[in-house]
Amino acid sequence: MGKKRLIQIHERDNVAIAVDGVAAGAEAEYEGGCLKARDEIPTDHKIALADMDPGAAVIKYGNVIGFTTQPVKKGGWVHSHNMRTGLEGMQEYTYEPVPAVAESRDAVRDTFLGYVRKNGEVGTRNEIWVIPTVSCVNHTAQMIAERARARYGEPCDGIFAYPHNAGCSQLGEDHRVTQEILASIIKHPNAGGVLVVSLGCENNNLEEFRPILGEVDEERVRFMVAQEEQDEIEKGVGLIGSLLACARKDQRTEVPASKLKLGFKCGGSDALSGITANPLCGQIADLLTGKGGTAILTEVPEMFGAETILMNRADSEKTFGKIVDLINDFKRYYMDYGQPIYENPAPGNKAGGITTLEEKSLGCIQKGGHAQVTDTLRYGQRAQKQGLNLMNGPGNDSVSITNLVASGAQLILFTTGRGNPLGTSVPAVKLASNSSLYERKGHWFDFNAGTLLDGRTMKELRDELWELVLDIASGKRMTKNEENGYKEIMIFKNGVLL
Repeated sequence: MGKKRLIQIHERDNVAIAVDGVAAGAEAEYEGGCLKARDEIPTDHKIALADMDPGAAVIKYGNVIGFTTQPVKKGGWVHSHNMRTGLEGMQEYTYEPVPAVAESRDAVRDTFLGYVRKNGEVGTRNEIWVIPTVSCVNHTAQMIAERARARYGEPCDGIFAYPHNAGCSQLGEDHRVTQEILASIIKHPNAGGVLVVSLGCENNNLEEFRPILGEVDEERVRFMVAQEEQDEIEKGVGLIGSLLACARKDQRTEVPASKLKLGFKCGGSDALSGITANPLCGQIADLLTGKGGTAILTEVPEMFGAETILMNRADSEKTFGKIVDLINDFKRYYMDYGQPIYENPAPGNKAGGITTLEEKSLGCIQKGGHAQVTDTLRYGQRAQKQGLNLMNGPGNDSVSITNLVASGAQLILFTTGRGNPLGTSVPAVKLASNSSLYERKGHWFDFNAGTLLDGRTMKELRDELWELVLDIASGKRMTKNEENGYKEIMIFKNGVLL
């Protein structure tokens, strides 16, 4: 069968990735040479390229990802049984700016067809959204959307309800976060019209919510209190009819790619995510920011262990300070609940070859490319500065994609090595990190980044993915999550529940 293949990511690395696994005693090749496996190395797991004493630094991506807990011989399997994280407690940070890497300005297509809104923002879809202010009217919202689709057909890009898990019995900052996330979603440019459905007695009733929501286009945003209507379903369907009267007039026009805000997310990562799909997303982030657009990276706990790389790419000392606050505030969130800061990776990550949080984080931040960090965003805050923005939020897939919607992202690039069909209220372009997953679950995926391991070049795939992104943004193609109806939101909650 010939020698197995290994990937050494960086010349400094003392471990490589066994792409297809290696049997004990079998030989495997990598750019630096050939070695014999001492152990059975599972697919995509790490193999030692040199002998390591206990306490030796394990290096991957050119950075330390942890330390050995026992002797490891060259050719040995390196994983949880003989390796530990090097992270502990809080850290002090010093701003050590690195020279900016020029964002890509390649001569590729730089326009798409979008819906220009009154405030200058641009939608990639022209949909009607039904947004409940509280979970008590989730099913009401769904019934309104279903009946409206039956009555009106598809006169725009779709009529969708977005039930969620919040809106009442919350206090203080937790309640405010829910309001700000919902307010930002209601103002999203992908919605040509929004029906806001309130129960009437919830914490987040309209009297309390409207000041947070602020000014809206009254033709595009309508409100209904279910307790005040004889037939709330029929009333809601009628209000959607008036919203459709406006949305039908909207037309796509050609706009520059700088109007795009792309969110970047990974979920169910494996060891190849940081080699194929995430760096490919980083190429898209660099291309977009180079054209004046906005890239948004979230999952703060999956920056732990790689945060200094992002901090030193801050465009100013002020931005550096904001990143430090973003990181430390999330660490304090763990500590407030008496939980370990570095309780990560997940079981699926470990099965896929990721051992420590440093390793996971160094792979995760690849999605942000090399662009300068220009801002940080709190929950529900819209991205305003062009460039790379870091957004507050956990790694939880449902919560983080909702946060990206609230930030104003009109599209999300979502990478996975284990597989995840999840989608949200904006198109989510799903990228597989490996070809076997793409072939097995092709109905979940829009793009196969695994072909990077089959001879395709990064630039070839970047240009192909960029074209796909612009086609999806232009409405020429739908994502698999849209075709399959995976469209959900989940709001981050942290606090007392009455």
